[in-house]
Amino acid sequence: MKTDQKKLTPRSTDQSAWYTEVVQRANMADYSPVRGCMIIKPYGYAIWENIQKDLDRRIKLAGVKNAYFPLFIPYSFLQKEADHIEGFAPEVAIVTHAGGEELEEKLVVRPTSETIMYHTFKDWIESYRDLPLLINQWANVVRWEKRTTPFLRTAEFLWQEGHTAHADRDGAVSEVMRALKMYESFAAEMLAIYSTPGYKTDKEKFAGADFTTTIEALMADGKALQSGTSHLLGQNFAKSFDIKYQTAQGELEYVWQTSWGLSTRIIGALILTHGDDYGLVIPPNIAPIKVIIVPIFKTENEDAVKAYVLDVEEKLKALALDYEVDWRDYSPGFKFSDAEMRGIPIRLEIGGKDMDANQVTMVTRHDLNKSQVSVEQLAEVLPETLKLIQAQMYQKSTQFTKENIVDVATRAEFVEATKRDFGFIRAYFCGDQKLEKGIQEETKFTSRCVPFTTSADVGKCFISGAEGKLTLFARAY
Repeated sequence: MKTDQKKLTPRSTDQSAWYTEVVQRANMADYSPVRGCMIIKPYGYAIWENIQKDLDRRIKLAGVKNAYFPLFIPYSFLQKEADHIEGFAPEVAIVTHAGGEELEEKLVVRPTSETIMYHTFKDWIESYRDLPLLINQWANVVRWEKRTTPFLRTAEFLWQEGHTAHADRDGAVSEVMRALKMYESFAAEMLAIYSTPGYKTDKEKFAGADFTTTIEALMADGKALQSGTSHLLGQNFAKSFDIKYQTAQGELEYVWQTSWGLSTRIIGALILTHGDDYGLVIPPNIAPIKVIIVPIFKTENEDAVKAYVLDVEEKLKALALDYEVDWRDYSPGFKFSDAEMRGIPIRLEIGGKDMDANQVTMVTRHDLNKSQVSVEQLAEVLPETLKLIQAQMYQKSTQFTKENIVDVATRAEFVEATKRDFGFIRAYFCGDQKLEKGIQEETKFTSRCVPFTTSADVGKCFISGAEGKLTLFARAY
């Protein structure tokens, strides 16, 4: 498919326009006729498939099994947990008619699956021998957002949601932390995104949870993005759905539960963290196409270049690298721009001069560096270069985040720091929800998390003066 060759709107000029143009011109997604929904195109879905493949492997290594639960949930199920329904009520889509008739009970299109799953868990769990119960679901969910952006916030999105039940609180807490650590390492190792793990404040925690943990990542425009969450649900849902187990001593106890999830929003994080004025920049470990070959030929040497490309292809096949050869009938310049727009980590240009020198011209997407590599060296250079790109992209994300944290001690300093409208602000905060709401309304900065690394550190709250914990604040998506 031919892409628009006009220059992208620079990120520094209009971040929103840049993002929309990248998503469409890199063939990641398209708009749906249903407001707020998106069509994920093959290239965008290939990235999601790679995310699924790696994350599913990690999930299963922890002993979690995949299942699937219905899309429709009886409305009465949501009403069983008061905080839960209050938290989701504004976003819930409700079915009132089906089969030409009005339904006796309204059905909710799942915004999340706690209630439908836990109705079933009650029948699956009888004794301590059935615990822990570790279930994951890959599914779509619907949350009727008023303002939407492809991948970042859509009415319907794809995700995985883990739901577990345990005999005691310690087991549940251990699972919460395991899941969040999985998200943190996945983001780092596969997406080259540095994130900060920590606790959400009570104001920002999941509706119905005892506490919520999160990984927060800083995008290149200085805004934060919640990129994965893991919740201790405690016994709240167990009591609402009467999920009990018989202990080894014959007593009945309520189970302790967790839920955790990561969605297609992480693709938005990928775009916003690494993209530039030429388009996407995809880390090699998650890239659907790691190497693209662009043949450059004239009529008189077309057959010779084709034969040369075939030889290079054999070397890539031996390395088991995902690659593509762009034989389309467009100019080399068009193909270069298209490869850059799609963020393909390595481009190999092969023309008559390269063929004469028994080499290829290699361009690395993340820094647009160009070099010549002999064909004999390809088997060694390509894997090494891909590893180097991955490491350099993660290092850049790490350094950017750490360089954009501002420490403040007073409310006046906090307000002054928000004028920069960029990066994290770190301050001691007492957790008072009214104070948090007030500072958010005034500055548009929200609490992102209390980092694990500083969660035991206490000091004087920058607003109230009471004892508080070091908390990160930022403008957020």
